[in-house]
Amino acid sequence: MLRPYLKANRKEAGCDEVGRGCLCGPVVAAAVILSPEYANEWIDDSKKIIKSRRETLAREIKSHALSWAIGSATVAEIDRLNILNASFLAMNRAIDALDLRPDHLLIDGNRFNPAHNISFDCVIKGDGIFASIAAASILAKTYRDELMVRLSQDYPGYGWERNMGYPTRAHREGIRKLGPSPLHRKSFRLLPEQLKIDL
Repeated sequence: MLRPYLKANRKEAGCDEVGRGCLCGPVVAAAVILSPEYANEWIDDSKKIIKSRRETLAREIKSHALSWAIGSATVAEIDRLNILNASFLAMNRAIDALDLRPDHLLIDGNRFNPAHNISFDCVIKGDGIFASIAAASILAKTYRDELMVRLSQDYPGYGWERNMGYPTRAHREGIRKLGPSPLHRKSFRLLPEQLKIDL
């Protein structure tokens, strides 16, 4: 069972993002405030949970959380700001969208650039330590996966409905065959043999 909080008697929001390593699509973050009494033994790092259980957990987290929200940064913002800063932007947008203002933030990873005066701790591999960060990772991943499946219908041939935009062999074969889509990140190295693709 993951830890329910870092410090008792305060509203802590866990925050995590997904999609940093993808070749296309937005980077998506979630922020979640859980009740300190809430416990679910299945909540864990979203990457360790099978898809069907992730989806069930996402519904449960949404119904039990004191507050939850999604934030994202677009492909254009990723290309303009770089992926790290775009990830911070997505996290800050998720925090902004919470119905409740948290007293403290638990950020997955080792760095954060806050847009608020809310205190925070960065926690390396926090999605395997704190329930609120793990819950955020589940919401962010299920949201982004569903988005990429929908987008795959508009841009077939890249396998996004299976690879969610990550650099799999099938995805890169699609780029070789079709060229980059408007949703591919221009600032990323889309093919190993190319440093730049003209878009």
